[in-house]
Amino acid sequence: MLDFDEKKFEEKTLSREEIFHGKIFHVVRDIVSLPDNTTSFRELVFHNGGVAIAPVRCDKMILVGQYRKALEQFIFEIPAGKLEVGEELNPQAAALRELEEETGYKAENLIEISAFYGTPGFSSEKTYVYFSSELTKIKHPRAADVGEFLEKVEVTLPEAKEMIATGQISDAKTILAIWYWEIQQLKAEVEKNA
Repeated sequence: MLDFDEKKFEEKTLSREEIFHGKIFHVVRDIVSLPDNTTSFRELVFHNGGVAIAPVRCDKMILVGQYRKALEQFIFEIPAGKLEVGEELNPQAAALRELEEETGYKAENLIEISAFYGTPGFSSEKTYVYFSSELTKIKHPRAADVGEFLEKVEVTLPEAKEMIATGQISDAKTILAIWYWEIQQLKAEVEKNA
């Protein structure tokens, strides 16, 4: 860990104006005091966070496709969703819920790939990403969220990489999960040949 005085970079909030308070996130505009004693403003999005899970069965990753209005585009992603209030204490349970709702599977032996802030310049959203290759089909899974229309597909690693190249997969959490999957396959191959 780097040793430096991070306090000298702190931006102190002088005032805060709430711009929008919605179901998923809220937006504020802060006036801040900068380290050089000047002031500036920051537009911030506060979000409870999200979870995602990369499910692999029979050497294929399960993806869900859906129309993303912010992009005006249909893309494929690993199963994911937002953390409800209180779920930040157990994001694994939330990831398992999303997996069941979106694919009809349950997973054992979750491995945390990463927990990251996608856009820390303006958003507090932290996403927890998990991996599992131990999946079991559920006879009567939970229903998908109201208003959620999904297309489930299963793809090989070469197919997933091609989908990244063509833009069918374009979100960070899914690309991260596919890279992790590729590294795990390369490690297994090296161990097998050792």
